Amino acid sequence: MIKKMTLTATHWCAAACVLGTMICGITKATEMAPSEPKLGINLAGPEDWGTELPFVDVFKFSRLWITQKPGVPWGKGPKLDLDEHGWVKRLAPGCFAETTMLTGLQGHYPSGRYTILYEGKGRIEIRNGHQVITQSPGRMVVKVNSKDDNIWLRILETDPTNYIRNIHVIMPGFEKTYQENPWHPDFLKRWRGFACLRFMDFMKTNNSQIIRWQDRPKLSDASWAVGRGIPLEMLCDLANRLDANPWLCMPHQADDDYIRQFATMAKQLLKPELKMYVEYSNEVWNGGFQQNHYAAQQGIKLGFAKKKVPWLAAWKFTGHRSKQIFAIWEDVFGGTDQLIRVLASQAVVPYVSKQILLQEDVYQHADALAIGPYMYISHTDQKGADAVAASGVKGVLDELENKGLPKAIDVMRKQKAVADMYGLKLVSYESGQHLVGVGNGANNKALTKVLIAANTHPRMGDLYRKYYAAWSEIGGDMIAAFSSVSKSSKWGSWGLMQFYDEDPVSQPKMKETLKQAKAWKQNVYGLH
Repeated sequence: MIKKMTLTATHWCAAACVLGTMICGITKATEMAPSEPKLGINLAGPEDWGTELPFVDVFKFSRLWITQKPGVPWGKGPKLDLDEHGWVKRLAPGCFAETTMLTGLQGHYPSGRYTILYEGKGRIEIRNGHQVITQSPGRMVVKVNSKDDNIWLRILETDPTNYIRNIHVIMPGFEKTYQENPWHPDFLKRWRGFACLRFMDFMKTNNSQIIRWQDRPKLSDASWAVGRGIPLEMLCDLANRLDANPWLCMPHQADDDYIRQFATMAKQLLKPELKMYVEYSNEVWNGGFQQNHYAAQQGIKLGFAKKKVPWLAAWKFTGHRSKQIFAIWEDVFGGTDQLIRVLASQAVVPYVSKQILLQEDVYQHADALAIGPYMYISHTDQKGADAVAASGVKGVLDELENKGLPKAIDVMRKQKAVADMYGLKLVSYESGQHLVGVGNGANNKALTKVLIAANTHPRMGDLYRKYYAAWSEIGGDMIAAFSSVSKSSKWGSWGLMQFYDEDPVSQPKMKETLKQAKAWKQNVYGLH
């Protein structure tokens, strides 16, 4: 799925009608908020094919159990009986269940002796040619060769009265320490010194189905890559270890009790010197996400707009619900000293920001206006995609420098004017390049190849340097890069790096991000 979605033609027409009054009609409401540029990072979400490897227990990012029955098509066995945490309670006669982890990483994970621990009675095995060294009830040691691709784990037998559960697949060298410190040391080293950790993807915020507190992800879940994301306890632990302010996104359907209990746990677990960025969901303005449709429906029910203008209803509901959420957090924390209350808007249309900020005067109860001022080039139809592909890496980078970067800087300036007029800091919830095929271009292999190559070209680092410098010049505050580590594909080259074992200072986007963080007095990886 493409990370960013464009507005529909109807949305763009509505926006175009108001472009002339984006800024000039705004009246200054309060004093400008003091700002200090600093770098944050959006951490890539939990997936079995993720390339960042934040945990030494790789089973925490395993895939949903696959039901298998010999003699029938793959994955077409009988429905599995799972407990509330996702563990297989029983198997039908002659059937088995399997899952995979470290999927498709092309050797970019450590080889060596992995320790597999579990509770319960039954029989498990490892596929894909990895060699079992020792095996006893509750424990296996497997010699893994990462060039043999991913690790498949099968449950062949399980006792329904004491079924196999609490499986851990521990990387080499961490069996004695994984409980005390579950994070991979390279992961901690890489992001130490960043001012903020945005947990939007860690929390699987987009299209979230969480409503009640009992729906939240839990430490006891079989996998955090399946459905609900990484538990709050782990988010707080990471923020505390790295002394980084957490950016927490509240699920769009979450009820007030969920918000209150979430805030209460965050207050209990986080260091008191850390500040919490609090945001209602993510990109509620974006019609490509379920949270936008939900907000539009709720906004129409509340009379914020008519059915024929659902986008306006969604903008206004964003302000309305954000105000309610902020009030709960303020009550839990006894004030706002530890909070950074965020109102997020569409970067390229400042009018949207005004609609959100003015809804019930929510700007008076917020601290920051957040945007995603990406550098991008346009190629939405087949002809345009072919032309971009034919221009080669140099053509892409020339257009990004001559058109994409100036447009991004113009967006920053216009939105800074809005933030200033309402006494808010301007922050970036996402940032960086946005080179990805959309529309017919999404399946253009030549285009994909050129865009990926452009992302690893040294000139891309230079563009990031100019981009960050512009953010500082216009007076932006925290800017969160999107995103940490992920493999490039036709869906985009979002990661500052592609694999966890790359040298960060050898990757142009990562290198310039680290250099800028150092320039902003952040003590980051490799540039101390």
